[in-house]
Amino acid sequence: MEYSLFTKLAAEFIGTAILMVFGNGAVANVELKNTKGHSAGWLNIAMGYGFGVMFPVLMFGAISGAHINPAMTIAQAVTGMFGWSLVLPYIIAQLLGAAVGQLIVFEAYYPHYQDTEDAEAIFATFSTTDADGWRRNYFVNEFFGTLILVLGALCSLSLPWGQKDPAVASIVVGFIVWGLVTSLGGPTGPGLNPARDLVPRILHQILPIPHKGSSRWSEAWIPVVAPIAGAIIGAWIFVAIFA
Repeated sequence: MEYSLFTKLAAEFIGTAILMVFGNGAVANVELKNTKGHSAGWLNIAMGYGFGVMFPVLMFGAISGAHINPAMTIAQAVTGMFGWSLVLPYIIAQLLGAAVGQLIVFEAYYPHYQDTEDAEAIFATFSTTDADGWRRNYFVNEFFGTLILVLGALCSLSLPWGQKDPAVASIVVGFIVWGLVTSLGGPTGPGLNPARDLVPRILHQILPIPHKGSSRWSEAWIPVVAPIAGAIIGAWIFVAIFA
């Protein structure tokens, strides 16, 4: 069944919003003061991001492909798997979805943002940064993490076994994200998605949050450029070797 462009864009919008609610919502639950899940730990965050990708892929994979990530959209267009005419509409829908999802997290945890005095904890609920303050490491981590994510997702969803059972393939993609956050999440978060980092960073800048600190704009290009570069290489590997 072929869906209309509006339906596809709605799927990308809602899917990206769900990703933000589950992912950054999990971070807020762990990092912000006086929440029920305060200090629940890194596995709680990894689970949130894993489910935040798994559910949109299950819900919308057959409708829009459930890219929910500008890096995935651009990488598929560069490698000929996706039409360039749809790239800008998809990215706009993803960016808007990321904004709505982050605003939902902010509203849900509003009193906890007011209670929290740790600027690092607040920023972590919005965007990523390198734990060691090393930009090269920041780039490398986001690059390879997104490469693995895109290659894994394309193999899972596009190879015959995944096409035969897309629900199982979608669950596998969620576990890939879960695994990446537990394995490569230590240095940067990780972001692996320009929409997931850039839009929340803008909101971090403009929302009235006490003690929020800097939005770190000098490094904001890294979680945008590195995931796109990593995604293109990951998609190229898939097309050149496995497709």
